[in-house]
Amino acid sequence: MTEHHGHPSPGRRGRQDAVTGSTGPQTDRLRYLDVATRRIARGMDLDETLRELRRAAVPAFADSIIIHLQDPLPVGDEKSAAPVVLHLHSLDSAPELADTERTRTPGLKSLPLRSDVAERVHPVTGGRLARLLLAGRPAFGDTPGVAPAVAELLGPVAQAPGTLPPGRSQIIAPLHGRHHVVGTVVLLRRPDRLAFTGDDLLVASQLATHTAIGVQKAVMYGHEASVADTLQHTMLPSSLPEPTGVRLASRYLPASKTAQVGGDWYDAIPLSGNRVALIVGDVMGHSMTSAAIMGQLRTIVQTLAGLDLPPDEVMHHLDEQAQRLGSDHIATCLYAIYDPISHRLLMASAGHPPAVLLHPDGHAEVLRIPPGAPIGVGGVAFDSVEMSAPTGATLLLYTDGLVESRDTDVGTGIEALRTHLQATLRGHDAPSLELLCDQLLGTMAPGARDDDIALLTARFEGFPPDSVGYWYLDPHPLTAGQARRLTRRALRRWGLESLLDSMELLVSEVVTNAVRYASRPIALRLLRTDVLRCEVTDDSPQVPRMRRASPGDEGGRGLFLVDQLAQRWGATRLSTGKVVWFELQIPRNGNT
Repeated sequence: MTEHHGHPSPGRRGRQDAVTGSTGPQTDRLRYLDVATRRIARGMDLDETLRELRRAAVPAFADSIIIHLQDPLPVGDEKSAAPVVLHLHSLDSAPELADTERTRTPGLKSLPLRSDVAERVHPVTGGRLARLLLAGRPAFGDTPGVAPAVAELLGPVAQAPGTLPPGRSQIIAPLHGRHHVVGTVVLLRRPDRLAFTGDDLLVASQLATHTAIGVQKAVMYGHEASVADTLQHTMLPSSLPEPTGVRLASRYLPASKTAQVGGDWYDAIPLSGNRVALIVGDVMGHSMTSAAIMGQLRTIVQTLAGLDLPPDEVMHHLDEQAQRLGSDHIATCLYAIYDPISHRLLMASAGHPPAVLLHPDGHAEVLRIPPGAPIGVGGVAFDSVEMSAPTGATLLLYTDGLVESRDTDVGTGIEALRTHLQATLRGHDAPSLELLCDQLLGTMAPGARDDDIALLTARFEGFPPDSVGYWYLDPHPLTAGQARRLTRRALRRWGLESLLDSMELLVSEVVTNAVRYASRPIALRLLRTDVLRCEVTDDSPQVPRMRRASPGDEGGRGLFLVDQLAQRWGATRLSTGKVVWFELQIPRNGNT
């Protein structure tokens, strides 16, 4: 590119530029570029990257800066759309820029740099601006053929008299990344300042290149964080179950933007007998890998819970599976089973912060559970601990983000949580779980967070003893008749005579099927809630499947009757056998 150097008049010489000095122009330019590019590179998101470019360029190198970005910005290696479409990016969020333009460059007041402006530019395919962007080299405003490109980029602003300085006080530099153009930057000097030189083109090229790389980094960072966040939220439960005897509420808060997504999770899984499994876990680290590992561990826990294993067995098998995922993936987990009929709680921990039980009288207790080793360590035994779960008590399961921060260790945070819970109930009725969750997050985790927070709360309501019937029956040919008599007696006690015929028939069919395969006593349980539920448990792992019986078959119609008469039914394989259950809808007024 041919350069035309002239002698600037005294009026144009103005002050000495910050990129030149007594030690020599070349040394000062290198020093300036070193500082400027490091500032641009430290931007973590798009706004910060562009803000650092503005701070590096104004006023040390230019008096004003205009940035256009492609819309939408390409991600990764995807190709740019053709023709290139740019929109004006506002930097008015940085007060210094607006002040500079108002006080130092009165001729540029009309430039549309307000935050409510989003001017779209559609370069003509094959036009000067499109060719300039694809070439990827900065150029002076008075370079032959560049003026039309500036006019195309800035539109009516470039046509207004006196709005732009002379050509050598303009540099237009494409923001050319690794694979494609992401935008442009226009650098402007006012008329009373030294015009740009050929060396300044090299400076502008470096500023533009590092900005383009920073923009692509910010876009990729945002894209990956969005994908990981979506992945994590997809794998968290969309809603909690509503089992009889316990109320549930949960919260999940991601960490601040600088920390990426983590591997915190929670779950609530209904079990047989109206029990519910409560789980909270935390995969170490913050990345898409952590979120993916979290999803796999959660799926494994759901499968293990379906086998109705005790918590320590769940931890043991989860630890084995985690080791197969790789020794680098460590997680903590707390697994609890609440039984509303026996009012008991069974828990096991794998290196997780302890649960807190808020008693009805307002006393908050940090539950003493053997901590165990984190999931993935291997070769460590886990222990289940059984304890009372009083009606009206509230259980809190959480990840360490709730109680740990840069200024607070886990032990101090847990004590602060316990103290806050006690203060919450002092002289007051227990708040709703939703309100309690909000209060805890507002008090324990205000402002920016370094770690994710998963919080699961459960309020124990229990199950009325007079709404449960539970019997063990030896398997023999007369067991079905015995089960019918017990069922008839329970339904008459509950005032549900209208369901007698259907219930006796279904109980007889399910018990008869259990007797056929069982070698140990059969458990028959009747539960009365808003529905009438029957559960028959035996020690055979063979789960019954409904099949269509042929006309000559003597059997095979039992489950067909269950399917036709029951509101819902199902069969689940357990670690000790299986349970077959069905439900009948209870009439609103009992017998009608």
